[in-house]
Amino acid sequence: MQPPQHSSDGLVYVSMAQLLRLELPARQLSFAGRQPRASLLAGQHQSRLRGRGLNFEELRRYQPGDDLRHLDWRTTLRLGKPFVRSYSEERDRPALIVLDQRMDMFFGSQYSFKSCTGAKLAALCAWMALQAGDRVGGLIFNDQQIERIAPLRSRSRVEQLCTSIVQQNQALAADAPHIDGAAQLNKVLLECRRHAAHDQLICLISDFAGANAQTLQLLRELSAHNDVLALQVYDPLALKLPSNGHLLVTQGELQLELAVGRKHVHQPLSEFASGRLREVAELLRRSQIPLLMISTGEPALGQLRFELGKLNGRRQ
Repeated sequence: MQPPQHSSDGLVYVSMAQLLRLELPARQLSFAGRQPRASLLAGQHQSRLRGRGLNFEELRRYQPGDDLRHLDWRTTLRLGKPFVRSYSEERDRPALIVLDQRMDMFFGSQYSFKSCTGAKLAALCAWMALQAGDRVGGLIFNDQQIERIAPLRSRSRVEQLCTSIVQQNQALAADAPHIDGAAQLNKVLLECRRHAAHDQLICLISDFAGANAQTLQLLRELSAHNDVLALQVYDPLALKLPSNGHLLVTQGELQLELAVGRKHVHQPLSEFASGRLREVAELLRRSQIPLLMISTGEPALGQLRFELGKLNGRRQ
């Protein structure tokens, strides 16, 4: 069954054309820090992401300019001449884009909805991975279903991923029946653990609603043998509620108008919203995986560029 078609302004709903257009700006982004070959920092830059692994190629005689850290001391001592181990970088690795399109994401008080911001981040990550020569796949999920797309190094696979993103994004609606999808986050991480055994790049894009102790454990298990990157999408309303007026709150079926100008309403609501955001962010940090905080209050592209710059120790 095809989801209803909505006006895709890129703020509430996304379109296929919008996600495909992100291929070009994604070329300016990178998951890994880069230094010029001649730079004094080359080979010394530390990133919180492992990057690709190294494949052993051969054992050969030392040549002037070889990295002394690659000396094979056993062979050198046995033969009386210096030998080094030669390595080459792995050509590709699977990249898994995990995107949350639950009803919790269908909200935005400024600029764009969380679901829309997340969709654009997922497309940017997919294009970045493909341009780096990696295989791209993903897990796109909502409150009821998880769609898995196996990693493949091809443009058509990224397009297939974008099609799934658009379909689930367009299926979101304010009048949809309320389904408690809190447990879905951990189901997706379990599914992710089943398919991401080793040396994969996993980009988790969500507001992480429903995160709990099991979420923390699953994240740690995933990051033990993979590069895991968490992109927490949040709405500015969680940081600062308006000081006056009325706020319309909905959970899918019921709607409630709150007079946020009243102190007895504003203070507890503000403490709950900001407290919950900090609680989830702290849980993600405790998992020791890199955390990128992305607000719905401004375009996703600029924020991703800035956050990746911080992650890699420099602005890109």
